[in-house]
Amino acid sequence: MSCGESSKENSMEDQNGDTLGSLNHNIGKPPRDQSSMRHCTSSSWLLESEPDIKIIGLKSTSEEKSEFSPILRSGSSSEKGPKQYMEDEFICVDILCEHVGSRTDIPSPAAFYGVFDGHGGIDAASFAKKNILNFLIEDSQFPTGIKKAVKNAFVKVDHAIKDASALDSSSGTTALIALLLGRDMLIANVGDSRAVLGKRGRAIELSKDHKPNCTSERLRIEKLGGVIYDGYLNGQLSVARALGDWHIKGSKGSKSPLSSEPDLEEIVVTEEDEFLIMGCDGLWDVMSSQCAVTTVRRELMQHNDPTKCAKALVTEALQRNTCDNLTVVVVCFSKDPPPKIEIPRSHRRRSISAEGIDLLKGVLNGR
Repeated sequence: MSCGESSKENSMEDQNGDTLGSLNHNIGKPPRDQSSMRHCTSSSWLLESEPDIKIIGLKSTSEEKSEFSPILRSGSSSEKGPKQYMEDEFICVDILCEHVGSRTDIPSPAAFYGVFDGHGGIDAASFAKKNILNFLIEDSQFPTGIKKAVKNAFVKVDHAIKDASALDSSSGTTALIALLLGRDMLIANVGDSRAVLGKRGRAIELSKDHKPNCTSERLRIEKLGGVIYDGYLNGQLSVARALGDWHIKGSKGSKSPLSSEPDLEEIVVTEEDEFLIMGCDGLWDVMSSQCAVTTVRRELMQHNDPTKCAKALVTEALQRNTCDNLTVVVVCFSKDPPPKIEIPRSHRRRSISAEGIDLLKGVLNGR
């Protein structure tokens, strides 16, 4: 279905998502719990999962391919936290076709989400929020060459921050976006914000944290003449990639240890994919990816409201004493709450009886 054909699904969209004309103006950030592995279930799944594992009512793969279509709705929450200033921004566009004019080459559903964690002031994050979507949809490669269009949009934002006289070009920002076109979802990331997919209760990380101490980033930085002091790029930044920060990058076109090139991750959304969490590092510094997914799934089963889910994550991060701003976006792929899942009886944990404990003590004590 093209963007010009309004579907019934669009009428079911959650009205909490921002439009491009009235975007939420908010801000957030901190370090990461590395307990969950990228693209796989973390060990914390065994501790933080719901009391079910067996999935009820799943369709076959062939049925998923022929029938499943995402119904998109989103919610967001942002708090200054313990920091003096708010430097986070975010954008939620649940119905992208309302912002592309009369174009009919946009699949439906289509949506755009972004989280921007600023540093050195709000200028870079605010500019990225206001302009990155326009740069994307106006690119000649959009929507047929979507990866190229996204990379071009990141470059344009980065260069525009340097060129705009009204902006402080020494301010910088991370940039994490999610673009959905039909069932295709593209995640693009620069910096240490993170996108995590909830897949029937499992946490699947769709972005990589660009920290200077990460092996691949460290090698790239050192190859380009940069240094890392106590986890900071050139002793100044806690991220290895960012938009802006031209006091570190130098002149346009020069090779810099601080990169603005996004990592891309592309997936096809299936019926098992229940929701996406996008958050600044203020969340991930105090919470594992798996814990966040478990929390959102439990919340959705109670009230089915993505906005309340985002607020629950922010509240929990504050209670865990995050040291940064907090911004969270939750995107659901269905109008329904997640289905109940069950742990097979053979997988249930067994406790040792009192008699067993006494017997074990006797053995250990040599009785």
